[in-house]
Amino acid sequence: MQDEHSFRAIPRPTLERLPKYLNYLRGKSAEGLSTTSSTAIAQDMHLSPIQVRKDLAFVTSGKPRVGHDTQQLIERLEHFLRCDSTHDAVLVGAGHLGKALLSYEGFSRYRLQILAAFDADEALAGTTIHGKPVFPMQKLVNLTARLNALIGIITVPAEAAQRVCDDLVKGGVRGIFNFAPVYLNVPDSVIVRNEDIAASMALLANSIQKMEHSPSEEDEEYKEGSI
Repeated sequence: MQDEHSFRAIPRPTLERLPKYLNYLRGKSAEGLSTTSSTAIAQDMHLSPIQVRKDLAFVTSGKPRVGHDTQQLIERLEHFLRCDSTHDAVLVGAGHLGKALLSYEGFSRYRLQILAAFDADEALAGTTIHGKPVFPMQKLVNLTARLNALIGIITVPAEAAQRVCDDLVKGGVRGIFNFAPVYLNVPDSVIVRNEDIAASMALLANSIQKMEHSPSEEDEEYKEGSI
């Protein structure tokens, strides 16, 4: 299993592509494909074969390879990304986005399990949303620690995000999935993944507009990064 230091040593673009390779390979395996190659993967995902070989070298023998057994590569990616063990999480902010995430079944493919939700609306306390219990905010620190949840998902307004982040850190989380449109201050021991949906939509719309006039190299890079 990869330790934290080796995980951090991987270039971030590579780390972001690895789950995409896993999704692609799972789909191909379901279609009955038993073997594949870096060239085939690169062609389907609009990447360069050299880039694919370098990326996959992190999860194989360390030496770039051309051919792969599909199922074996899936298993190595799952192990490297720790999809073969369960990751417990809590979600803060049970509004429209929070409810959508609580109902999202795709998390199970990566063994991510949302144990509970928290919300400032006292009317939601004691209810369940898609089978997940909802608790008041004053229980966030204590319950997060008791549940031993290492991941926190933030779907609250920007003005509340840092306060929620601080409480999650106090509760022992090591990683935060932040959907609030604000950057968070965290200790070096905590990893934050920011997902600004509105900004991503604006970037996508801007890229489409540019491509309608004259496709550029920058647009091609954006397309590759969005697979």
